[in-house]
This record gives sequence, C-alpha cells and structure tokens, in this order.
Amino acid sequence: MICFPNCKINLGLYVTRRRDDGYHDIETVFYPVPVCDVLEIVPTPETRLHMSGLPVAGDDNNNLVWKAYELLREKYPGTIPALDIFLHKAIPMGAGLGGGSADGALMLMLLNDLCQLGLDKRQLAAHSLQLGSDCPFFIYNTPQLAKGRGERMTPVSIDLSAYNIQLICPAVHVSTGKAFQMITPRPAPFGLAQLATLPVTEWKSHISNDFEGPVFEHHPELGDIKQQLYDGGALYAAMSGSGSAIFGIFDKGKRVEVKAGVKFLECYV
Repeated sequence: MICFPNCKINLGLYVTRRRDDGYHDIETVFYPVPVCDVLEIVPTPETRLHMSGLPVAGDDNNNLVWKAYELLREKYPGTIPALDIFLHKAIPMGAGLGGGSADGALMLMLLNDLCQLGLDKRQLAAHSLQLGSDCPFFIYNTPQLAKGRGERMTPVSIDLSAYNIQLICPAVHVSTGKAFQMITPRPAPFGLAQLATLPVTEWKSHISNDFEGPVFEHHPELGDIKQQLYDGGALYAAMSGSGSAIFGIFDKGKRVEVKAGVKFLECYV
C-alpha cells in the first residue's frame, strides 16, 4: 500500500498562551499544499524502515512513521504485522511544513486500512495527537481553523486553487522548541475565522505570523526572501509555522526569481 503525505502552510499564526503542561495554545489556519513525501508499506518477516530522498535527522526510532507503527502495534497487539516501510522524503525538515507530522498521520491511516482496524477519522486524530500537535490536521487534510495545541479544529471555506503558491524552503533549520522560547504569548489580534470572507489581496493588512519577528532577527535572509516575494507581486507572503519555509500567493501564472544567500528548494503549486 502506498500514499503521498503532503505538507501544509499556515495562514496566520498566533501564539496566545503558555499552558501549564508546557505546551502553547495557538490560533492558525492550516492549509494543505500538494508537495508530498512517498510512504509505502509491504508485509515482510521483519519490520524495517527504509529512507530515501532528503536527509532526516535522528535515528529511525524517533521517526514519526516508526512511532505511529509502534503506537498501533501496542494498542492492537497481534493485529499489526511486520512491515517493510519505505519513506521517500521530499518535504524538508525544520521548515514549518509539517512533513514529519504528515508522515506519522498517514502511516496511521495506512495501517488502519491494511489491518482493517475500522477506526474513523475522529479516532485516528486522537491517536495521531500522541505523535504531535499538528498530526490530527493531516487526518482531515482540508483547510482548518486550529486552536489549542492545534488539535481543536473547525473546517474553513478557503480555496486557493485559483492562485499559484510559490514555496521557498531555505537550507536553514529552525528548532520549533527554540522558536517558541522566543515568543511572548498574546491574544490573537485578528479573528482567523473571518479569513474566508476576506479577499486574498487584503490578507497582508490583517494577518501575521508571531514567529516571523524573532526568527527573522536570527535569520534575516528569511525576511529578505519574503520581501522579494512581495516585490515580485505576491498578493500575500509569510513564513509557514515556526519556519524556515516562506510562501507567496500569486495570481495564476506568476512567480518570482528569488535570489538568496543560502541554498533552497523551490516548489510551485
């Protein structure tokens, strides 16, 4: 069985409260983008994880695909078989695109189908939250207004299919934990539930990403990339998540030739 875990971008991102459990409450709109990894599982006598594509830091036991496999094997003993797991990475790590979370969430969905566990999306989302705060989004994989850790979601009617999305992924790894340490939580300055009623041309005046200030201070080249997107005609541009990916939303057929002092991957949707 094979699937193609996709990434996401954040349309607005506010860190509103530091919680007693050490997590933070956020408000954001998750929007799925069809830049994808490839994940395949094949029954085999011994479970192994095979990696290809972009490099992934850490050992296999910390990969969310492996953790998803271990999670369901523990919850449903004797049901989950040994597997060859093939993961080809095309979504960069440390970019704020949720690639690892997507891999973990889609692994749960593959196992649910392969082993006929009969789990619905609500149950899969609850399991996926044990892997990471934004994993539940990838179970639904439609535009969602997210609050809490990111797991409290409400569908929103946002459709960017009439636009081009230019995605710049610099070779800059931003630690999510360190990024949160640089944030001073505050109430959301704009109600993102209203975003669907605003033309994309007005988003720049209303929404922002709380991580951009401190992250751009440490990595000014990221702020420069965002400015280049605006200078080239982007209707809206922002950093995704805690970085380092920068995206621009353009009228159909438009894009920018970005110049940067760091290597980067570039995708167009």
